[in-house]
Amino acid sequence: MAKHDNIHRAITPLVSVSADDVSLHCAKKMPHANGYLYNKDMLLQLNCRGFAISQFMQPEPAKYSHGPSLEAKTFIQPEHHYYAHHPGRFFYVKDLDTQEVFSLPHEPMRKTLDSFKFSQRNNEICWHIIHQEVSFEITAQLVNDAVVECWQIHVVNQSKVNKNLALYPYFTIGYQSWMNQQADFCPQLNAIVAKSITPYQKVEQYYEHQSLQDTTFLWSQGKADAWLANQQLFEGEGGLTLPDAIVQSELPNQGTQYQVACGCLQYNLALAPNERFQNTWLFGPAKDENAIKEISANFLSTIDSNGKEEFSSTSVSLSGDDRLFHYINHWLPRQINMHGVTNRLTTDPQTRNYLQDNMGMSFLAPLRAKQAFLTAISQQHITGEMPDGILLNPDAELKYINQVPHSDHSAWLAICLLCYLDETNDVDILHHRCGYLDSEQQDSVLTHLEKAIDYLLLQRDERGLCYISQGDWCDPMNMVGHLGKGVSSWLSLACAYSIDCFVTIVKNYVSSTQQNSCQANVLRFTQAKEALNHAVNQHCWDGDWYARGINDHGRVFGTKADEEGRIYLNPQSWALLSQAVSPAKQYSMLNAVQSQLLTPYGVMMLSPSYTAMDEGIGRITQKSPGVAENGSVYNHASVFYAYALYQIGEYDMAFSVLSKMLPSEADQLIRGQLPSFIPNYYRGAYHQFPDYAGKSSHLFNTGTVAWVYRCVVEELCGLKGNKEGLLIQPKLPRSLPTLTGTRNFRGATIEFSYQQIEIDETKIWLNEQQLKHPRIDSIEAGKTYQLRVDLPRRPSE
Repeated sequence: MAKHDNIHRAITPLVSVSADDVSLHCAKKMPHANGYLYNKDMLLQLNCRGFAISQFMQPEPAKYSHGPSLEAKTFIQPEHHYYAHHPGRFFYVKDLDTQEVFSLPHEPMRKTLDSFKFSQRNNEICWHIIHQEVSFEITAQLVNDAVVECWQIHVVNQSKVNKNLALYPYFTIGYQSWMNQQADFCPQLNAIVAKSITPYQKVEQYYEHQSLQDTTFLWSQGKADAWLANQQLFEGEGGLTLPDAIVQSELPNQGTQYQVACGCLQYNLALAPNERFQNTWLFGPAKDENAIKEISANFLSTIDSNGKEEFSSTSVSLSGDDRLFHYINHWLPRQINMHGVTNRLTTDPQTRNYLQDNMGMSFLAPLRAKQAFLTAISQQHITGEMPDGILLNPDAELKYINQVPHSDHSAWLAICLLCYLDETNDVDILHHRCGYLDSEQQDSVLTHLEKAIDYLLLQRDERGLCYISQGDWCDPMNMVGHLGKGVSSWLSLACAYSIDCFVTIVKNYVSSTQQNSCQANVLRFTQAKEALNHAVNQHCWDGDWYARGINDHGRVFGTKADEEGRIYLNPQSWALLSQAVSPAKQYSMLNAVQSQLLTPYGVMMLSPSYTAMDEGIGRITQKSPGVAENGSVYNHASVFYAYALYQIGEYDMAFSVLSKMLPSEADQLIRGQLPSFIPNYYRGAYHQFPDYAGKSSHLFNTGTVAWVYRCVVEELCGLKGNKEGLLIQPKLPRSLPTLTGTRNFRGATIEFSYQQIEIDETKIWLNEQQLKHPRIDSIEAGKTYQLRVDLPRRPSE
């Protein structure tokens, strides 16, 4: 290797962040680092070493790239396990002069390459690799409105001598069906075509399966010199680390009859110095050969639309090179939009997830959010109960966790709709009339909100606490109330906060005439809120923090008396939001959170983690300690805490919680993740199993991100909408003396600049005119406003 290459490697950071991408410069130090691509019908998660997880909707989730044996159908798992024959997108390269073989981007051969760079960009994932003076640029994209992966490679001979290479793209097809599977090369399509039949037993399933896309194809834009569709023949005795088929001079051009299929093509390259080879492949599912022909024919006309986001602009953009600001500007809106567009690749998203995901979409695509809210509300029961899942097409059914009754879904309507109204001032939605899942009666959205709260209030015990059923926000807390007696302190507090949100909606967005007709309910709900807060304080305060609940057998849990699960985060956060906690209790409660739940990687959901089954609580106690709900740094719970801290003026603590949701340069090797998305959790059990703490789940489906955006836009930047206009209440931490950026709001642009200086009170200027009140009224769409705010510098703690 040249001397300057050694110098370059020495100064290149492991992870680099720019306005365009987040890049990893070593495949070995963070082997699970990954990125993702999506459109409305599919999702592709690519590991930096070449492994892939891909799903598409038809209309239920399905795969076209499988493992080597029969796989269970399930959602994308956290801490996904990669193994030698895990599905992937690999490129083998053989030097025909020396016979040396290596694989790109790293797997399956795992040879050390001269230069490696893996990059997540907005609309693509790419690798830039140099080995033996040959550069390889590999790019993966998705085509909008098409279920197909688009792969491109550019190979350049950077040496001063001719290079004779053989290039072998190897795409996993895997074990498609125990009933029927076969693969061959179709010259007319210039594609490997692997057909299968989804197994079935019932006659009616034959007809139901007629529209399934049971074929997987690998199409090549250029003509290959040879091909192979048989995985066993490809590997031979050498396995994937040195396949027999590549050792030979040419692939044998053989397909399969019931054996496991693969997609492998061979291209012989004779490259003079600086000469380039490039090619494009399409990989994905199809119904048949005609569909493949149509997809490939449309390829050239659709490639320019790859990966275009479905939102016109972001709500906020911050100036600065900080990793958190890069995430806020580029990757946070993308992650929010992924949730709103894909609905987490399900036809029955959990109601709480669907509502919160679209709360986030209120900032990016409010019309989409509005339609989602109306879709959810139209599936409410006449009693006011929200269903466990929202059905997105006529044939959809409640599946998996949505078949288990949870008690919290009705609480989210007012919470999420208030955020939408603050951002849009779309008061018309409150008058929109919707039906019910089980009744032809139609009522206004405002009435639906009232019914949701009334339903929650009816589901209380003699103490005035809300029943938990087989879980609340915490799904696996399924045995606290399965006998019908257990209650949730968190849900009681969430119900109180939901009432607050409803009252704010009526006060801010309902006409004075209609307010008069709502006053009786507003008064009744306000009294109920006080009763809920009182009941939680009376029955769930444990001296320094709030207990998590009371189970069917009358045991209060989440208390000092518990060896495991002693303290939970959520009741503390929502006691702040519902204003249940007094100043004295707040002080001791925050100290308890800081001392028992805070870690270098964020705030744990509970502590200590459970290590054995507790039949009075449920399967949360059976989860691995520090994983998911059992004491991880569960970012959804953490962001509730951050949002609550902003409400009580704890700006430093709130900003610290937000900042810990992304890997830093100091801990990125421990977390093992790129700062391009917030995962649903990092491993917890920090004091019990410190060697594993901080490890990322690498799962980017999380309700966290909508709340993070609220925290940034409405709290940190302090630019929150209301009926009259835009409130100005920046909440800067001490560590952030200045903040500048742009806020897009109701069609207008606000360019803002904040600074903390030695003054006694906040001063606000709009277009060089000092404001008397912290609000911009009568905002005009299409207009740009210059906002400057001087804030009193707070003394150091």
